[in-house]
Amino acid sequence: MTRFALTCAALMLASPAFAIENLDEKCAIQAQVVSAIQQARLDRVAERDVTDHLLASSPEWPENYNATIPLITPWVYEQKRRIIRNEDLGAAWEELCLQQ
Repeated sequence: MTRFALTCAALMLASPAFAIENLDEKCAIQAQVVSAIQQARLDRVAERDVTDHLLASSPEWPENYNATIPLITPWVYEQKRRIIRNEDLGAAWEELCLQQ
């Protein structure tokens, strides 16, 4: 199992608060977080500063999803720049999440 799949599975099971929402909603919100991290990388925010950077922008996702930022950030930052520029990681994350 890839690191991506393991991280996705861990996020889905990480918090009882996530159990309240349906799978489609969870995956869509996680995709928003991934997209925000991807944009931070495109904006050349240092990996160690991503959480503070995203929280300073008052994200629209539920507050309990802020805990996923440090879990997802390393995966986004290990992607090559050409992938970050050309691919929608949020959509890829959502698709994989829905398959879980």
